[in-house]
Order: sequence, then structure tokens, then C-alpha cells
Amino acid sequence: MENNFDTIVAIATPFAHSSVGIIRISGDKAFDIAQRIFSAKIKPKMINYGYILDNNVKLDEVILLPFCAPHSYSGEDIIEIQTHGNPSILNNIMELVIKNGARPAQKGEFTKRAFLNQRIDMTQAEAVLDIIESKGNKSIQNALNNLGGYLKNEINNVKNSLTELYSRLIASVDFPEDVAEVENNYIVSICNDNIQKIETILRNAKSHDFIREGISACLIGKPNAGKSSLFNALLNYNRAIVTEIEGTTRDTIKEALNIDGYIVNFIDTAGIRDKNSADIVEKIGIDNSIETIKQSEIVLFLFEKNINEIDESLIKLANAKNTIFVKTKYDLDPENIPNDAICVSSVTGHGIDKLKIKIREILTTLIPDDTNFTTNKRQQACLNKALNYLKLVTETANTTALADLCASDVKGALLALDEITGEVLTDNILDNIFENFCIGK
Repeated sequence: MENNFDTIVAIATPFAHSSVGIIRISGDKAFDIAQRIFSAKIKPKMINYGYILDNNVKLDEVILLPFCAPHSYSGEDIIEIQTHGNPSILNNIMELVIKNGARPAQKGEFTKRAFLNQRIDMTQAEAVLDIIESKGNKSIQNALNNLGGYLKNEINNVKNSLTELYSRLIASVDFPEDVAEVENNYIVSICNDNIQKIETILRNAKSHDFIREGISACLIGKPNAGKSSLFNALLNYNRAIVTEIEGTTRDTIKEALNIDGYIVNFIDTAGIRDKNSADIVEKIGIDNSIETIKQSEIVLFLFEKNINEIDESLIKLANAKNTIFVKTKYDLDPENIPNDAICVSSVTGHGIDKLKIKIREILTTLIPDDTNFTTNKRQQACLNKALNYLKLVTETANTTALADLCASDVKGALLALDEITGEVLTDNILDNIFENFCIGK
């Protein structure tokens, strides 16, 4: 893997009007370039105040923060220039830095350099992206745990155990006269112990996905059952169009809501009725609603007067789901209160908090509160690969005494785990990971 340590520059804040903008320079020439364009002598480990100058023309009044290698985010010399958040100012200073010897940074290149310079491992690098993209408090907390090394430590515990086993197996093969043969029971015991550890991590894989991406909750019911009104009431703003005309909602509308730190993606669907009485566009909307039920983790069945209004076919679709029956328009019919249903009024707000509490109860069954870290799809694939190798080792150890075959599969498991932490990565995998980052991070 080839490291390129030329000096890079990027705007690290959104390219929009704001109170403050930040330009970040990283590399061996960062201090030299900054000094050429800064009005005062740069003092390391100090907050520097002055002006950015282009041929003695002031571009902006700035604060300049120098970070000396290796004690910086990327492990290189870094200069951060805090400017006024005017896009024109940011662009002018960026061009001036490039003119003086830097090149524009690629996506995620600062974090990529932090990884290449061994400031962080790959689980921590990916945690940086998770922190930026997290939607809920729980997701942010778990990503921060990963940045602090939580997942890395879990993986390293498994790797340390397997490394010791691998070393003993190889030694017994290479030096049979000096090193005793590793007992099969010992091999099986070590592998089963680590299989259990990996399965514990993978057992919460779906929970990790829910924490990162949110849980889907769709609102289903007949036309004019109050789905769009409840959708707006849950979000506390008018997102969906509400009219007295049946079939107003023709397509699904999706919005996220933070409930106690967890993200719930509420989906307002088209009202479902007999397709024969619906027009072509509405029929497509009904098909989309049915598909949404299949893909959602929580289904809110809405009805106006009686639970029998809900089609049995819809209830059968959601049999395996977490379902909540919701009687709407409670302000118009406060006497009729069916069992096992939550009564709500989108007009008065009655029952909205109770409905959110019910949703939160379901979230606790889908996402255990003791989930302290997240794994992404790439990491889960590597864990499954390591798991398969260890299962092969146990099969081999139970059927034959060939230590070299066991050693080969233990090595395969170790390589799969090394992919997670970054000891083994191809350039293509590395590029794909950091392609998802924003420029300037």
C-alpha cells in the first residue's frame, strides 16, 4: 500500500454562509505554506492571530492553529485556519494555499492519513464517519465508543487468543521433536470460546443496523383514516398534505423522528382499499403500501371507529411484525374505546405521547440497551468469514490430528479479523471505505 505524504488542503466546514469557516492543511509543507500567507510569525502550540495575505492584500482576519506531528489528527503537521464563514473568503484562501504548493484533498484523506500514520485503526476511522452521519444519540454514543477503541479491543481479544493458538500449531509442525503436539481438545476449546465471542458481536448485528440507520414504522389504514394527520402530529409539523378527500396520499412519505435517542423512520402510506375502485396512480400507491408493511419493523394500524375496518389481509401481512392498533380522531368519538388500541387525536394531541411510549417499548425489544458499539456491513462480513474458518478448525480437530490444516484455517480467521482493524487491506478496499467520507475530514 503506497503512502502519499504530499501536502493537502481542504475546506473543513460546509461551503455556505456561516459565522466561522475552517480550512485545514496537512503535510510536511503545511507550516511553510501557512507562513508565506500569514501576516505574523507562527508560534507552535499557540493560538495565532493575524491576516491571510495575498501579495500584501488582506483576504481575511483569521485565527491560525498549528498542530505539530505526530501529535495531530493526521499524524502530520497540520494548520487549521479559522476564517469568517463567507464562501468567497474560504475559496480565495483555499486557492492561495494551492498556489503556494498544496493540492486539494480527496474525500476522507485526512482520516485516511491518520490511519496510514497509525494514529487510529480502521474501526476508529470508520467510527469517524459514523459520528458525522449518525442521526440519533444512541448511534453517536456507540460511534464514540468505537472511536475510543471499544470494537478494536473486542476484536483484538479474539486475535490475541487465536495468535497464541496459531503460534503453537506452527511450532508443533515446524519443530515436532522439540514442541509437543497441540491436543485436539485444546484446539476445539480455544476455537469454541472465540466462536462464542464473535457470535456475541454478530448477534447484535441487526441492532447495530437499527442504531445506525433507524427503525422503520409505517402508518397503514383505509383512506381518510387519519394517517397523514397522525404522521404530522408525531413529527410536530405539517409534512404530509391533509384533506378530506380520500386518496390524497398517493405515494409513501418518510421522515425521521428521534425518540429517546433512537431514530424511528415514520412512513406515511397511501390508504388501502379495493383496487377495483381506485385509479391507476392510487393502485400503485396501494402496492407501495403493501410492500412497505413487509419492509417495516413496526406497523401502526389506524382505524377511525372500529378495528374491523382493517382488512384481515393487511393484518396477516404484519403477523410477524410489531403491531400497534391506533384509533384515530378520538376528539370526534371519545366514547368508543376498543380494547388493545391506543386512542389518539391529531387535533388535540391526545394519546400522542402514549403512542410514542409504546413505540419506545418496542424499540427496547429490537435494540438492547446494553449495545455499546456498532458494526457496519463490511465488518460483519469479515466477522462471518472468521467465524466460518473457526468452525472448519473445530471440524478438522474433531476428525483428524493434522495440525497444519488447523493452522491454515486459524490463519484464515486471523486474516479476516485483520481486515476489520486494517492490518490487511487492499488499495481498492481502502479507497472504497474513504470514498464515503466528506472532503475535509
